Amino acid sequence: MLKESLHKEASRRTFLAATGAAGIVAALAACSGPPSTTGKAATSGATGAVDKNGTITAGMSYALGTGFDPMTTTGALTMAANWHTLEGLVELDPVTRKAYAALGSALPKQVDDTTYTVSLRKGATFHDGSSVTVDDVLFSFQRVLDPANASLYAGFLPFLTADSVTTVDDSTVQFKTAYPFSLFAERISVVKIVPKAVVQADPKAFDALPTGTGPYKITAATANDKLTFERFDAYNGSRPALAAGMTWNLLADPSARVSAMQSKRVNAIEDVPYLNIDGLSRVVKTESVQSFGLLFMMFNTSMKPFDDKRVRQAFFYAIDIDKLIANGMLGNAEAASSYVQKTHPDYVKAKTVYKHDAAKAKALLKEAGVSNLSITLLTTDTGWVKDVAPLIKEDLDAAGIATTLDISQSAGQYKKVDNNQFEVMIAPGDPSVFGNDADLLLRWFYGDNLWSQKRYRWNSGADFEKLQSLLDQGAQETDRKKQLATWGQIYDLVSDEVPLYPLLHRKLPTAWNPDALSDFKPISMTGLSFLGVGPTK
Repeated sequence: MLKESLHKEASRRTFLAATGAAGIVAALAACSGPPSTTGKAATSGATGAVDKNGTITAGMSYALGTGFDPMTTTGALTMAANWHTLEGLVELDPVTRKAYAALGSALPKQVDDTTYTVSLRKGATFHDGSSVTVDDVLFSFQRVLDPANASLYAGFLPFLTADSVTTVDDSTVQFKTAYPFSLFAERISVVKIVPKAVVQADPKAFDALPTGTGPYKITAATANDKLTFERFDAYNGSRPALAAGMTWNLLADPSARVSAMQSKRVNAIEDVPYLNIDGLSRVVKTESVQSFGLLFMMFNTSMKPFDDKRVRQAFFYAIDIDKLIANGMLGNAEAASSYVQKTHPDYVKAKTVYKHDAAKAKALLKEAGVSNLSITLLTTDTGWVKDVAPLIKEDLDAAGIATTLDISQSAGQYKKVDNNQFEVMIAPGDPSVFGNDADLLLRWFYGDNLWSQKRYRWNSGADFEKLQSLLDQGAQETDRKKQLATWGQIYDLVSDEVPLYPLLHRKLPTAWNPDALSDFKPISMTGLSFLGVGPTK
């Protein structure tokens, strides 16, 4: 009964329904970012004297396509902005991805197996000068957990309901979870605390220019131009603003970002095209950080012959990933040896690791009774994906799978997928922008949700039920070794069934001027973090 309640509740409030199929996929594609060459620079910026009266300038790669409301936003740009302007009770450090107390005075206190309390940081205020109250905390969680609001983030909190968050006193909140959940502290970071009065008075105005408790507040947000921030002087948390303000120039054109960085008109840029890194490295610092961000292959398992896992496996054996990484990505990725990358804290090598073997691919197709297979391979028009697609086609053709490429915008391609009008798809994705634990990353693609129901359409049968049971088991496991062992079983299962599975995990490139920034570090997600970073004198 517990297993059934867990994944059915997650399905009922499925987070992918929040913004619609095309919208959420476009957001995830944005959160994936392009690959890069291996970094040739130091891992941090200068450590000189900070000029707290100075400003930080940045070149961002994505336009302002959504609002900032943390209940609904999935845009790469708005999420990065919210790191600096909003806080949860707990936050994940953008660099280390470790949990730390933010609006909470300390990390959650566990009272028993299913009860946690969090006390508010004393003296915390919103940008409008109003004090943060427990009513604001309750409101922030309840609006996310209310099914009527169809919040994306509700799907990350299947262990909570709106009624399970209550007040203990005027500075403490209590959480009663539906079952023991070992990742409670990390997971509640997805909910940012917002001022109840401000949001209720004018939700649209809040979405356009949010009021938070973070070290910076947004003063202007102009689509296709820039975001401007100013320091919030009343901030009393652990990550105060070290600059008087910031200007984020929205430079979607890669050449414009590179030019701005070369001329040092900006202090840092994200999404450095990997072909430009060598040139930029002669002028500024560059570094590529290994990420979870993946290039995955997905099959329509409701369509023959892709309902046979031997056919799906044949595709993975057919593709020479090492050659693709070397020639198509200039070494800026690692071939998948598990669902998560080797540097991930929850990494366990999968039982099945695919190496290029065209003969084995042909043998598997023959064993499945498939001959003269012709497919249309959907891919998105993301720059680096478009670059490697011809290499994938070449390998599939060589293995006897006649392949026609269909390269187009993400939203249109996913419309075909959701309408059951596809066979095989190659696409980028990176849910690690929401959280970095294996449970969240696995549930994103393999939970009983839109991906399994309407995309790869593998959501029934003994193996799928086993997968859901293992997800619930891993989430509740308190012994670290046993938890990793459970996740290892999931990695083994999905590496064998491969309805959707990574071909590779990419590196993300960043460039910055170390003479202009103190203690800057690149991150493994799309975006730039200036928490703890200041302009130099």
